[in-house]
Amino acid sequence: MGLIEGILALLFGSGRNVVRETAEVFLENREAAGARDAAFRAAALEQFTQEFVLPRQGLFDRFMDALNRVPRPALALGTLGLFIAAMADPIWFAARMQGIALVPEPLWWLMGAIVSFYFGARHQAKGQAFQRSLTETMARAGQVTQNLRVLAALETGAGREENPALDDWSARDGK
Repeated sequence: MGLIEGILALLFGSGRNVVRETAEVFLENREAAGARDAAFRAAALEQFTQEFVLPRQGLFDRFMDALNRVPRPALALGTLGLFIAAMADPIWFAARMQGIALVPEPLWWLMGAIVSFYFGARHQAKGQAFQRSLTETMARAGQVTQNLRVLAALETGAGREENPALDDWSARDGK
Protein backbone atom coordinates (compact mmCIF):
# COMPACT_ATOMS: atom_id res chain seq x y z
CA MET A 1 0.00 0.00 0.00
CA GLY A 2 2.86 2.36 0.78
CA LEU A 3 4.41 1.93 -2.68
CA ILE A 4 1.12 2.68 -4.49
CA GLU A 5 0.47 5.62 -2.17
CA GLY A 6 3.96 6.92 -2.85
CA ILE A 7 3.48 6.71 -6.63
CA LEU A 8 0.07 8.39 -6.45
CA ALA A 9 1.46 11.12 -4.20
CA LEU A 10 4.27 11.64 -6.70
CA LEU A 11 1.78 12.00 -9.57
CA PHE A 12 -1.12 13.76 -7.85
CA GLY A 13 0.12 14.78 -4.42
CA SER A 14 0.60 18.14 -2.75
CA GLY A 15 -2.17 19.81 -4.76
CA ARG A 16 -0.50 19.12 -8.11
CA ASN A 17 -1.49 16.92 -11.00
CA VAL A 18 1.69 15.96 -12.82
CA VAL A 19 -0.24 14.08 -15.53
CA ARG A 20 -2.38 17.13 -16.32
CA GLU A 21 0.62 19.47 -16.21
CA THR A 22 2.54 17.19 -18.55
CA ALA A 23 -0.41 16.85 -20.94
CA GLU A 24 -0.81 20.65 -21.04
CA VAL A 25 2.68 20.88 -22.50
CA PHE A 26 1.38 19.10 -25.60
CA LEU A 27 -2.35 19.98 -25.57
CA GLU A 28 -4.00 23.28 -24.79
CA ASN A 29 -6.23 23.42 -21.73
CA ARG A 30 -9.61 24.16 -23.32
CA GLU A 31 -11.11 25.69 -20.21
CA ALA A 32 -8.19 28.11 -19.81
CA ALA A 33 -8.29 28.84 -23.56
CA GLY A 34 -12.01 29.62 -23.31
CA ALA A 35 -11.41 31.97 -20.40
CA ARG A 36 -8.59 33.73 -22.28
CA ASP A 37 -10.77 34.01 -25.38
CA ALA A 38 -13.68 35.44 -23.39
CA ALA A 39 -11.37 37.96 -21.70
CA PHE A 40 -9.88 38.93 -25.06
CA ARG A 41 -13.32 39.46 -26.62
CA ALA A 42 -14.53 41.48 -23.63
CA ALA A 43 -11.44 43.69 -23.79
CA ALA A 44 -11.83 44.19 -27.54
CA LEU A 45 -15.51 45.12 -27.15
CA GLU A 46 -14.67 47.53 -24.32
CA GLN A 47 -11.98 49.22 -26.41
CA PHE A 48 -14.30 49.38 -29.42
CA THR A 49 -17.06 50.88 -27.27
CA GLN A 50 -14.70 53.53 -25.86
CA GLU A 51 -13.79 54.66 -29.37
CA PHE A 52 -17.39 55.67 -30.06
CA VAL A 53 -18.31 57.37 -26.80
CA LEU A 54 -19.48 60.91 -27.47
CA PRO A 55 -18.74 63.70 -25.01
CA ARG A 56 -21.63 65.75 -23.66
CA GLN A 57 -22.85 68.29 -26.17
CA GLY A 58 -23.27 71.95 -25.41
CA LEU A 59 -25.49 74.55 -27.03
CA PHE A 60 -22.99 75.24 -29.83
CA ASP A 61 -22.69 71.52 -30.68
CA ARG A 62 -26.46 71.12 -30.80
CA PHE A 63 -26.76 74.21 -33.01
CA MET A 64 -24.12 72.87 -35.42
CA ASP A 65 -25.85 69.47 -35.51
CA ALA A 66 -29.13 71.20 -36.38
CA LEU A 67 -27.38 73.30 -39.04
CA ASN A 68 -25.82 70.16 -40.54
CA ARG A 69 -29.30 68.72 -41.01
CA VAL A 70 -30.41 71.60 -43.26
CA PRO A 71 -28.65 70.90 -46.63
CA ARG A 72 -30.26 67.53 -47.44
CA PRO A 73 -33.86 68.66 -47.04
CA ALA A 74 -33.00 71.99 -48.71
CA LEU A 75 -31.56 70.20 -51.76
CA ALA A 76 -34.48 67.77 -51.96
CA LEU A 77 -37.15 70.45 -51.53
CA GLY A 78 -35.29 72.81 -53.89
CA THR A 79 -35.26 70.16 -56.62
CA LEU A 80 -38.99 69.55 -56.15
CA GLY A 81 -39.46 73.33 -56.27
CA LEU A 82 -37.69 73.45 -59.65
CA PHE A 83 -40.12 70.88 -61.06
CA ILE A 84 -43.09 72.83 -59.70
CA ALA A 85 -41.69 76.11 -61.09
CA ALA A 86 -41.16 74.49 -64.52
CA MET A 87 -44.80 73.40 -64.59
CA ALA A 88 -46.25 76.61 -63.14
CA ASP A 89 -44.34 79.14 -65.27
CA PRO A 90 -42.23 77.54 -68.05
CA ILE A 91 -41.00 80.91 -69.40
CA TRP A 92 -39.71 82.05 -65.98
CA PHE A 93 -38.08 78.64 -65.44
CA ALA A 94 -36.42 78.70 -68.90
CA ALA A 95 -34.98 82.17 -68.18
CA ARG A 96 -33.41 80.88 -64.94
CA MET A 97 -31.97 77.83 -66.68
CA GLN A 98 -30.35 80.09 -69.29
CA GLY A 99 -28.56 81.82 -66.40
CA ILE A 100 -27.36 78.43 -65.07
CA ALA A 101 -26.05 77.58 -68.56
CA LEU A 102 -23.63 80.51 -68.19
CA VAL A 103 -21.99 79.08 -65.01
CA PRO A 104 -18.37 78.11 -65.87
CA GLU A 105 -17.43 74.44 -65.71
CA PRO A 106 -14.82 74.82 -62.90
CA LEU A 107 -17.56 76.24 -60.67
CA TRP A 108 -19.68 73.16 -61.37
CA TRP A 109 -16.72 70.97 -60.40
CA LEU A 110 -16.29 72.93 -57.18
CA MET A 111 -19.97 72.61 -56.31
CA GLY A 112 -19.83 68.87 -57.03
CA ALA A 113 -16.81 68.47 -54.75
CA ILE A 114 -18.48 70.39 -51.91
CA VAL A 115 -21.70 68.39 -52.18
CA SER A 116 -19.73 65.12 -52.43
CA PHE A 117 -17.65 65.95 -49.34
CA TYR A 118 -20.76 66.95 -47.40
CA PHE A 119 -22.64 63.75 -48.20
CA GLY A 120 -19.50 61.64 -47.83
CA ALA A 121 -18.89 63.04 -44.35
CA ARG A 122 -22.52 62.45 -43.44
CA HIS A 123 -22.28 58.88 -44.72
CA GLN A 124 -19.19 58.35 -42.55
CA ALA A 125 -20.90 59.81 -39.47
CA LYS A 126 -23.93 57.57 -40.01
CA GLY A 127 -21.63 54.57 -40.47
CA GLN A 128 -19.89 55.32 -37.18
CA ALA A 129 -23.25 55.65 -35.42
CA PHE A 130 -24.20 52.26 -36.86
CA GLN A 131 -20.93 50.74 -35.61
CA ARG A 132 -21.58 52.24 -32.16
CA SER A 133 -25.06 50.70 -31.99
CA LEU A 134 -23.67 47.38 -33.24
CA THR A 135 -21.05 47.43 -30.48
CA GLU A 136 -23.69 48.10 -27.84
CA THR A 137 -25.79 45.24 -29.19
CA MET A 138 -22.83 42.85 -29.20
CA ALA A 139 -21.96 43.85 -25.63
CA ARG A 140 -25.46 42.71 -24.57
CA ALA A 141 -25.23 39.38 -26.45
CA GLY A 142 -23.68 37.47 -23.51
CA GLN A 143 -26.39 38.58 -21.10
CA VAL A 144 -29.13 37.73 -23.63
CA THR A 145 -27.63 34.26 -24.14
CA GLN A 146 -27.53 33.68 -20.38
CA ASN A 147 -31.14 34.86 -20.05
CA LEU A 148 -32.20 32.46 -22.81
CA ARG A 149 -30.50 29.57 -21.01
CA VAL A 150 -32.29 30.43 -17.76
CA LEU A 151 -35.63 30.68 -19.58
CA ALA A 152 -35.06 27.36 -21.35
CA ALA A 153 -34.22 25.72 -18.02
CA LEU A 154 -37.39 27.13 -16.49
CA GLU A 155 -39.46 25.94 -19.45
CA THR A 156 -38.15 22.37 -19.23
CA GLY A 157 -38.42 22.33 -15.45
CA ALA A 158 -34.68 21.98 -14.87
CA GLY A 159 -33.58 23.70 -11.72
CA ARG A 160 -37.13 23.72 -10.31
CA GLU A 161 -37.24 22.78 -6.65
CA GLU A 162 -39.35 19.84 -5.53
CA ASN A 163 -42.69 20.87 -4.07
CA PRO A 164 -44.65 17.95 -2.59
CA ALA A 165 -47.86 19.97 -2.24
CA LEU A 166 -47.72 21.00 -5.89
CA ASP A 167 -46.94 17.42 -6.94
CA ASP A 168 -49.95 16.12 -4.96
CA TRP A 169 -52.19 18.80 -6.46
CA SER A 170 -50.99 18.02 -9.99
CA ALA A 171 -51.49 14.27 -9.45
CA ARG A 172 -55.01 14.84 -8.06
CA ASP A 173 -56.07 16.98 -11.02
CA GLY A 174 -54.52 14.53 -13.47
CA LYS A 175 -51.95 16.94 -14.82
